Amino acid sequence: MAQTGGEFNPENIDRSKIDPSFLAVIRQREELKSKLSGIKHKIGVYSAKGGVGKTTTAVNLAYALSSMGFKVGILDADIDTPNVTYFVGYKGEPPRDYPLKPIEVGGVKIISTAMFFQDSGKPIIWRGPMLTKMLKEFFADTQWGELDYLIIDLPPGSSDSPLTIMQLIPLDGFVLVTTPQHIAAINTIKSGTMAKKFGLALLGVVENMSSGTPKGASEVAESLGCDVLGMIKADQRIADFSDEGKVAVLEDSRIKEAFIDIVKRLIS
Repeated sequence: MAQTGGEFNPENIDRSKIDPSFLAVIRQREELKSKLSGIKHKIGVYSAKGGVGKTTTAVNLAYALSSMGFKVGILDADIDTPNVTYFVGYKGEPPRDYPLKPIEVGGVKIISTAMFFQDSGKPIIWRGPMLTKMLKEFFADTQWGELDYLIIDLPPGSSDSPLTIMQLIPLDGFVLVTTPQHIAAINTIKSGTMAKKFGLALLGVVENMSSGTPKGASEVAESLGCDVLGMIKADQRIADFSDEGKVAVLEDSRIKEAFIDIVKRLIS
């Protein structure tokens, strides 16, 4: 069962009695909700620690959903270290349309800052306000069309980008990602605690690089009161597929089956 800290509803607030800066946040949230009205479900994939397979999970969840007949998009919210396009093998020309139009790879719509920087070896060196501005543009000015699911690959940590998403975007909730290691579980618990402070639902936790028995995921689920959605067993082929720009669920039936099981628990 997804857990929430009590969803924030701006309609219940007496606006004459609140600070103007907070009122501006409410106004932005309402504007974004309207612009994203064609998207039925918005799900964040999140962990406070990098290297746990967050992007791997986000990409393969999206393509697993697509394989089940849903209309799906991926938003790469890791603005200064984007990886989604590499994981799906996109090497096309950067789009020049405005409002922004997502690229489509294998039936899934994708938007990422990596699409606009052809030299992947150069770092994107932006301060927090610029990151936040770009992130808001991705939500407000991207022509997603009608989608059943938008999967949002968040950056690790608790900096400006995750804060902006939690404050402004009306999400269904978060899928947390951990590995079996205790330290990864501790950091993932921090992620979930942060989401709950904003009144956002925890849809469950996925254990990546698992031995087959949930260890880190069980620790996270017990601490936060959410479900273990499933485990992705340690498998070098998943990393190899990503390095080759191939989506694992489209290449291997056993990997696809594991992600389909997770998706079924998620959407049920």
